[in-house]
Amino acid sequence: MSISASIVGGSGYTGGELLRLLLAHPNINIRSVSSRTLAGQPIHRAHPSLRGHSDLLFTVPEEIETSDALFLCAPHGTASKEIERWRALGTTIIDLSADFRLRSPDAYRAWYGQTHPAPALLSEAVYGLPEISRESLRNARLISGVGCNATAMILALAPLARNGLIQRVIADIKVGSSEAGREFSAASHHPERSRSLRTYSPAGHRHTAEVLQSLGDFPLDVTVTTVELVRGVLCTAHVIPTRPATEKELWRLYRDAYANEPFVRIVNEKTGINRLPDPRVLSGSNHADVGFAVDPRSGRIIALCAIDNLVKGAAGSAIQSMNIALGLPETAGLTFPGLHPV
Repeated sequence: MSISASIVGGSGYTGGELLRLLLAHPNINIRSVSSRTLAGQPIHRAHPSLRGHSDLLFTVPEEIETSDALFLCAPHGTASKEIERWRALGTTIIDLSADFRLRSPDAYRAWYGQTHPAPALLSEAVYGLPEISRESLRNARLISGVGCNATAMILALAPLARNGLIQRVIADIKVGSSEAGREFSAASHHPERSRSLRTYSPAGHRHTAEVLQSLGDFPLDVTVTTVELVRGVLCTAHVIPTRPATEKELWRLYRDAYANEPFVRIVNEKTGINRLPDPRVLSGSNHADVGFAVDPRSGRIIALCAIDNLVKGAAGSAIQSMNIALGLPETAGLTFPGLHPV
């Protein structure tokens, strides 16, 4: 089966990851990719690792070609204002921004501080995290991208939430610099960021809404800190359980939840430097590594998940969702195991 795909806004980091993965996808033919600033130039001007792998040139968004799958990598708040235009050009739309992640217009207004431009479509859009929405993704026409921090939290906590074990969660999220995107700012300027350990969102992070929408309503506090990484998210969630739980029971819950998931791995060994999830070993991979522990003194459950924010937290989940929606093998184009060391 041959599927055509195009990318709107392909010069950023997520656009580059989509190109890297789609160029190796056995079923995909990339028809067009846009960038207003680089129109007419080869894609390796933005993504040098792709030099020699494609003769594609960036085009302007107005010249994006009709395709079976259309990926939108525009800044947050942009895609929803032009969504009908894009829906006319793509059989399946996958928007990697936050515009269609929340189902409720009221929730969108509360978390993003503005009225949604296309509220009627929020209930139609399917959240693009196959581990929790696989059946809804089949034949979906409008798919939302995922928040990378939300992805790590959801996968860390889902087995506990599904079994009624969560009374309260405090999630400590550590992230790499690529989460900020390609456009630089004072905070992402190398002399300001390098060797810093900066908590930039002590409370109220917007990805909290995605977690609660996906797993149910429970007290959830989220703190996000930047660390000396380019790629990667590590969620360390401190869970106050509704009842005492043993590590043996957690093994059963996590195995039951993820036994048939092609990209979720349980990493929970007794010894070794890689005995718990570490985003460094996931660079370039669509895998999510989850782990857990129980504090014998307090009964607190520590649930962990590591991902590459640009792959499983963005482009990889988007392609995985596209595969499901269009009837392709779910793992197609996504089997790269990651790099080590990096």
